[in-house]
Amino acid sequence: MIIMKNVYDCVVIGGGPAGLASAISAKEKGLDVLIIERESALGGILKQCIHDGFGLTRYGEKLTGPEYAYKDICRVSELNIDVSLSTFVLDISKKDDFSLTLTNKDGINVITAKSVILAMGCRERTAKQVFIHGTRPAGIFTAGCAQNLVNIQGVLPAKKCIILGSGDIGLIMARRLTLEGCEVLGVYEAKSKPSGLNRNIEQCLNDYNIPLHLSKTVTRVFGRDRLESVEIMSVDEKLNPVKGTEEIIPCDTLVLSVGLIPENELTEKLGIEICGFTKGAVVDNNLETMMDGVFAAGNCLSVNDLVDYVSVNGFIAGSSAYDYVNNRKERKLVSIEKGKGIMSVVPQKLNLSSDLSEVSFFIRSDNDYKDKKVTLYENDKVIFEKKFKNVHQAESIKIGVDLTKVKNGIKVVLE
Repeated sequence: MIIMKNVYDCVVIGGGPAGLASAISAKEKGLDVLIIERESALGGILKQCIHDGFGLTRYGEKLTGPEYAYKDICRVSELNIDVSLSTFVLDISKKDDFSLTLTNKDGINVITAKSVILAMGCRERTAKQVFIHGTRPAGIFTAGCAQNLVNIQGVLPAKKCIILGSGDIGLIMARRLTLEGCEVLGVYEAKSKPSGLNRNIEQCLNDYNIPLHLSKTVTRVFGRDRLESVEIMSVDEKLNPVKGTEEIIPCDTLVLSVGLIPENELTEKLGIEICGFTKGAVVDNNLETMMDGVFAAGNCLSVNDLVDYVSVNGFIAGSSAYDYVNNRKERKLVSIEKGKGIMSVVPQKLNLSSDLSEVSFFIRSDNDYKDKKVTLYENDKVIFEKKFKNVHQAESIKIGVDLTKVKNGIKVVLE
């Protein structure tokens, strides 16, 4: 259903978990909100994630992806939030307010927004992006595409399958394809340790006796009409294939779980600064980008391993959009620097002129560690520290910190 006016307080681009939470938060605060979603239904990737494990942090229970999304979709309906489905953003620009050019089955429309929340999610890397050589036969899928075929369309795309990459979606698809009768020959990971959550290694591979091969990758595919086999090679510490380790494995399907790329074409169109590590926008503690009035949330900001954290992003962005529209103040930004043991931290800036009573940090370590603590420094003074028994690179750390007394930039360290 297309519901649209010409002017909104806030336009949310993306109707997945980040967009839904953003819209709910902004609407509950009192903004007039529109959600723009390119698919024919709200929910984003959650619609096809029929396994459970969602909502443990937010709801304290195991939910499937559709169940998790349904809770927010119902709330969107209760709040009478405007939604425009099967709609694409062709252009976005800013003068005093934001102008968005949209297209859908009704044609092209131009609307105005006082604030914009970017919640476009992410996309999967393809075979060519990880330099797999060979022909272009049928039978090569990204993990998300394979998941859609099985869970949404009811199609089993494989009989004998190799999975490249040990990201969570690849691990989950190893189990899902096995349950549907496919023979999963193994999961191959170029790195020396798995990329997915430990619980998925146990529940999706070990419970089904699916082998995990580390420091190995697919280098070539063979087949004309349909995939017939793949070449596997060992890799060195720099992930370069080692000559003489070639192994040909017959299979009819290759499923790729080789990483996610935040969707930021619109972010770049606006000229917003992008972080080199997260590949999402640089934001402050309110998730406001370096362009006033534009906020970012969810996987287009930084790829998350838990949907619960995606929703937290959304609630922060929606509340911050309300403050921007109604209580606009000049920002006083200082840097949040990542130090030893830290691969990435969101946010990257601190707005000293905003409410700093509880700043949420989303931190990813550069390796696996035991008995470490996350420490925040202002100059050389410790302003916060929290101990962790285990720190995993594949699992982000979320902490909430009172920074009301901070006057300068801070540094985040794992020590």
